[in-house]
Amino acid sequence: MSNVTKPLAGIKVLDISRVLAGPWCGQMLADMGADVVKVERPGSGDDTRHWGPPWLENTAESAYYLCANRGKRSVTIDMARPEGQTLIKQLVAQSDVLLENFKVGGLKKYGLDYASLQALNPALIYCSITGFGQESPYAHRAGYDFMIQAMGGIMSLTGKPDSEPGGGPVKSGVAFTDIFTGLYAANAVLAALYQRRDSGVGCHIDMALMDVQVGVLANQALNYLTSGNVPQRLGNAHPNIVPYQAFATADGHIIVAVGNDAQFTRFCEVLSLSDLPLDERFATNGARVNHRETLVPLLEAALAHRTMDTWLTAFEAAGVPSGPINTLDRVFDDPHVKARGLKQTLPHTQSGQVDLVANPIRVNGHSMSASTAPPGLGEHTEHVLDDIGISPAQQQALREAGII
Repeated sequence: MSNVTKPLAGIKVLDISRVLAGPWCGQMLADMGADVVKVERPGSGDDTRHWGPPWLENTAESAYYLCANRGKRSVTIDMARPEGQTLIKQLVAQSDVLLENFKVGGLKKYGLDYASLQALNPALIYCSITGFGQESPYAHRAGYDFMIQAMGGIMSLTGKPDSEPGGGPVKSGVAFTDIFTGLYAANAVLAALYQRRDSGVGCHIDMALMDVQVGVLANQALNYLTSGNVPQRLGNAHPNIVPYQAFATADGHIIVAVGNDAQFTRFCEVLSLSDLPLDERFATNGARVNHRETLVPLLEAALAHRTMDTWLTAFEAAGVPSGPINTLDRVFDDPHVKARGLKQTLPHTQSGQVDLVANPIRVNGHSMSASTAPPGLGEHTEHVLDDIGISPAQQQALREAGII
């Protein structure tokens, strides 16, 4: 979408966050056309730049850093020093949005808290991302994705039951809570921009990792709130739908996702078990959920005798939702992933090029992914400071003093 005007063209975002939740939000806004300036510490930058291996070839940039910083410009400023604070305030004066994920109250000593910056720029949308929000008994605590996955309940739902071999709570294989928080934050910023269009006044967005984790418990939260029964771990099975889980075949596992009774009938026909849908214990989804311990072994026995590809071909022909459990090499070799351009290759100043995962949003047939690679540390410092009137001589003095 590089030759098409994007929705957030003209919006300026100052991203002083680091690690994942805040940068993910900033990357989303950059993908949609915002000019996102990433403020980093001189010499070291975002913590995730050092979270490797693996590293991008011929660089000191980690794969972790590359996942969340596409489309941004990087400027290095020491905000712990008065001169650095002055520079950030000058950038704030020209910004529409500020993203930060410091501990509650942590920016006040620098004069970079919401109250101070709102007085400087009343139209500023200031988005704070913390572990537990601005007002909470836990507000003083740091928040980390793994810890929040545990406290927020998702780990009590993920993994095999304790009664099975290998049973116990398991975290998500990616930083589930951080990423959801970044997405919620981006949505909140977009809503605030829309509101500001009429009011002319900005706002303070208060995002908490814990709130988001509880918010995305979805049907499991309602299973508890509706019934009073605490959901338990079911491995790859579903609490509300049967059969909707992984099954072993003769040469590997597949996923079967039977979402309604008609699909169950077709599924059973493929398995040569056409009598099962006629049994009142299995005729409806509710009945199948109540009798899963009887039904699932019958299905497991039938599926064990043929190969993955044989079953998947048959299920596809019968309209039964199913799929393989792909490793990442198979994911990026998948015809769908290739056709949709989900691997994005961009020019990189040090490595020549870098492979990234594209933003999945498409508008009028155009990908929303930004067309520039994650920036090198301080790569755009000169240009960004030029924009706020800092002369080359002033920049040189700031650089010699270690402020930029």
